Amino acid sequence: MTSPRADPPPSSASLIRLGPLAAPRWDEVYAIAGRQGGVLLRQVLYLHGVTRAEVRGHVRAGRWRLLTDQVVVLHNGPMDRQAHFWAAVVQAGPRSQLDGAASLVASGLERFAVDRIRVSVPRGARVRRTSLYDIRQTRRWSAKDAAPSGIHRTRVPVAAVRAALWADSDRQAALVLTMVVQQGLATASQVGVEALRIRRDKRRTLIHLTIGDLLDGARALGELDVARELRRRGLPLPARQVLRKDKRGNYYLDLGWPELGVVVEIDGIHHGWAENAIGEALRQNSLAISGDIVVRLPLLGLRLQPDDFFDQIAEALSAGRARASAA
Repeated sequence: MTSPRADPPPSSASLIRLGPLAAPRWDEVYAIAGRQGGVLLRQVLYLHGVTRAEVRGHVRAGRWRLLTDQVVVLHNGPMDRQAHFWAAVVQAGPRSQLDGAASLVASGLERFAVDRIRVSVPRGARVRRTSLYDIRQTRRWSAKDAAPSGIHRTRVPVAAVRAALWADSDRQAALVLTMVVQQGLATASQVGVEALRIRRDKRRTLIHLTIGDLLDGARALGELDVARELRRRGLPLPARQVLRKDKRGNYYLDLGWPELGVVVEIDGIHHGWAENAIGEALRQNSLAISGDIVVRLPLLGLRLQPDDFFDQIAEALSAGRARASAA
């Protein structure tokens, strides 16, 4: 379904007033509506003293109109895109957040079409559905992901990753990530940090690959960079490309300290491909059975959160030394 048509925004004069203009309830009602693209929740009208009969009267007279079962438009002119954004979050409830591409456009992304406005609410929330907007419960919802001001929406880095996850195609997913960075709404590093939160998704690999390109070389990071960082931190250098063999045949690990029983796997893009998933799992299980300490080091994480990963390498080496001394 296509999104509601975006029209020029109504002017403040087009918010049609009824009743004494000096009455406090009307001033408050129209002030709130003016900040929300001319739309209000029915309940907000009732809380400000507007009766159900008055709402029906304004609608019948053509001064207002009902957009959904919950949302009232306090004018009879066209609605612009921002008004529809507000209508979507008002319809969805107090904990709603514009999400994905809609959130990005609300934050200033240009020249990107939103097919349908998506709004996220937490799991267990009451969903007031409408055919106009895509309102969904999601386990990804978090109050910490909300933008600090303006219309209720997710922060740009969060919205960028989700827009890529929910895009209609891989090409569109890569495009939206690229546009966010190119237009300066977020840095590649900021988007990358949010991408690391995604544990399982069919598009996770593509997102990491695209962010790697935007980081100008994240995919090229490898054991040379790791060795340099190990030296800087005073940690021992590993043997290079340690050959390991299990019942399935030969394979290579990126870094290893055989004398300590410690292995570091640098996960390139290929590690996330579906056709490699079973082999990767069998390989790691084989190492665990043999007693090795295995540390996984994704290239994207190495670029964005190196301290966390190298701290784990240091802990693994320390544990390996303790185990070797006790043997």
